[in-house]
Amino acid sequence: MTPRYQGIVPPMVTPLLASDTLDLRGLERLVERLISGGVSGIFALGTTGEAPSLSYRLRRELVTHTCRLAAGRVPVLVGITDTSLVESQSLARHAADSGADAVVVAAPYYFPAGQPELHEFLEELLRDLPLPLMLYNMPSLTKTSFSGDLITWALSQQKIIGLKDSSGDLVYFRRMRRLAAAERPDWSFLVGPEELLAESVLLGGHGGVNGGANLNPELYVSLYQAARDGDLPRTRELSARVMDLSESIYHVGRHGSAIIKGLKCSLSLLGVCEDFMAAPFHRFHEAEREIIRARLVQLGLIK
Repeated sequence: MTPRYQGIVPPMVTPLLASDTLDLRGLERLVERLISGGVSGIFALGTTGEAPSLSYRLRRELVTHTCRLAAGRVPVLVGITDTSLVESQSLARHAADSGADAVVVAAPYYFPAGQPELHEFLEELLRDLPLPLMLYNMPSLTKTSFSGDLITWALSQQKIIGLKDSSGDLVYFRRMRRLAAAERPDWSFLVGPEELLAESVLLGGHGGVNGGANLNPELYVSLYQAARDGDLPRTRELSARVMDLSESIYHVGRHGSAIIKGLKCSLSLLGVCEDFMAAPFHRFHEAEREIIRARLVQLGLIK
């Protein structure tokens, strides 16, 4: 058995024209950019997609159009993380009706859940879930991680198909990967922080859910392939280029929102989509925009 998802599955940004208005033309250009760049899937409504800041109506609209635009060429995974179990279940049904391939859930945020409570939450979610489920470990935003005991239980649930780990902790990643190696060879292990993509694949991971792939999907796909093939010189070369992109684009702003702002500003400068940000964030001002423009030139992405 092989893992269901391998390769690069970008956490797609959500192109916006206004606080509750999709940039539909931009979304179409972005989906085509990702697919033509060789990605293995699209992850809608993740952290990079600003999902918690979007209205429930807009989340559904995004899922509908993303599935329509992907048109079965690559699988679409939909984030259903919410503070409300009922809303997660409702969005999962909409994703299934729209033609999505799987759903992705992190621990409910705001109230920090204990491991027994997370276990009960997942059991309840699975009861009527219409699609396969990938777990999303994001402790910096959810205040908790999926423990080894919880992952051991998840491995016994056929509807749970893998783990996306954004902890940045390679020891955790290796431990969870070893737990699954014998019992669930079909489980997918994907890493979030792109700076760890090469290392995670060399350690047995199956790919990445990397925000920078919105901007340069070919680079991330090539890095994944080089690491998968054990081509260490090529892996080192491409990993250095990913680090260059990360350091150039993600640290222009002063706050945690700088990563998404940098990506959206870059995509706007490339003519892909608008860079409007969902509240409480705002797009870069002109001074930061010019810094991003200069760095895109240095990266060879614009002339």
